[in-house]
Amino acid sequence: MDRSEEDEFRVFAGARTERWRRAAYLLCHDWHLADDLVATVIGKLYQHWRRVSTADNPDAYAQRILTTAWVDELRRPWRREQATEALPDRGWTPPDRAGDREQLVALLRQLGRRQRAVVVLRFYFDRSVEETAEMLGISPGTVKSQSARALELLRALSYARESPR
Repeated sequence: MDRSEEDEFRVFAGARTERWRRAAYLLCHDWHLADDLVATVIGKLYQHWRRVSTADNPDAYAQRILTTAWVDELRRPWRREQATEALPDRGWTPPDRAGDREQLVALLRQLGRRQRAVVVLRFYFDRSVEETAEMLGISPGTVKSQSARALELLRALSYARESPR
């Protein structure tokens, strides 16, 4: 789509978005779903704008997309969240973060400096292998091997801590 077609689309959609939203609400009686339906309409109109813009009645085309999107939602109720009166029990309680932190620090202390740096950069700061290699001035292969060895050692140390003596 070239710039002029995109501008034409923006004018068309911008002038009608609120009307589509109100029409969607009248169909579904839910403002959030109405917004989702309008987003679907806008996406599909944009995708097929060349065909829509040359249609005899682009407004009818948009209304048909809106209605079809709503009917599709009715056919697939499992895709939407279902509200309930009571919240389910929390089956999980958060772990003791302070204890976890102390254990992690103790485990990391047992790694060599390079392995510790690789593990922290890769898994705590979520750096790529290449970024970690560049930051530490080592090759990507070294980052991979240091990561593998460090994780293997951390697993072994962690299991050793957990097993009864």
